[in-house]
Amino acid sequence: MRWQHAETPPARSAASMALLDLPPLREALADHDLLADKRFGQHFLLDLNVTRKIARIAGPLEQCVVIEVGPGPGGLTRALLDEGAAHVIAIEKDKRFIPLLTELAEAADGRLTVIEGDALKADEAALATALAPGLTPKIVANLPYNVGTALLVRWLTGAFTPASMTLMFQKEVAERIAATAGAEAYGRLSVLAQALAETRVAMTLPARAFTPPPRVDSAVAFLQPRADRPPPAIIAALEKVTAAAFGQRRKMLRSSLKTLGGEALCARAGIDPNARAETIDIAGFLRLAGASLDSENR
Repeated sequence: MRWQHAETPPARSAASMALLDLPPLREALADHDLLADKRFGQHFLLDLNVTRKIARIAGPLEQCVVIEVGPGPGGLTRALLDEGAAHVIAIEKDKRFIPLLTELAEAADGRLTVIEGDALKADEAALATALAPGLTPKIVANLPYNVGTALLVRWLTGAFTPASMTLMFQKEVAERIAATAGAEAYGRLSVLAQALAETRVAMTLPARAFTPPPRVDSAVAFLQPRADRPPPAIIAALEKVTAAAFGQRRKMLRSSLKTLGGEALCARAGIDPNARAETIDIAGFLRLAGASLDSENR
């Protein structure tokens, strides 16, 4: 990954004036002859009124370093800077946008670092420490559709724990994140997200808000890691249990969890082995994860 290390941020008023001098996003895209690339699941959100609303969902940003994935032309990036983020680290895989984002970085007077690279390979903790030491890390992103779920699972289960995540997904993905046991949308992502974070769908956006419009509506999910977050061993066990249970979700747990202990595992967790995955609540899956871990340690 490549980045330009920023200097000490100046007063926000000077930075804001420089940002106001930038051309509108549509004009900037036309100047650089840039179009969305379907390979990267790109759909641009160019309305700054909307992007400012998304930035505000993340809460106060003045003492925060915000990590943004897939900034594209920088619509949300501008909003984050305008809403007072102390520093923004924007990770962009598509090198076509680097010149446009570099112009934005120059106007931000040191509050924006642009990184050309793959977010799936990024070390967010190391970046935050190196580029904005002492600031509280938050993630705010209009995630590319093709990597959004993979990134969320990594942020939920990995060693890097941001103070919060404000993330835009396809609406159906956001609904899966917030779904409860028994709901049609309830699945592995629901369990992992709610076991490890307080979650809510904070905002919905119609397809027409984007350029080009996607085939589906979008929604912004807000996730705040739980203070009583389970230890890493339980999280790893939860990943295994949910992968097995929802990988064969139409089967009874006695069958879908057979490789992890089946009926015996369910008995130790106090779970009906004849139940199916979509009927087990978060607490039940945490018990299954704990029981699975206990059996491994025997």
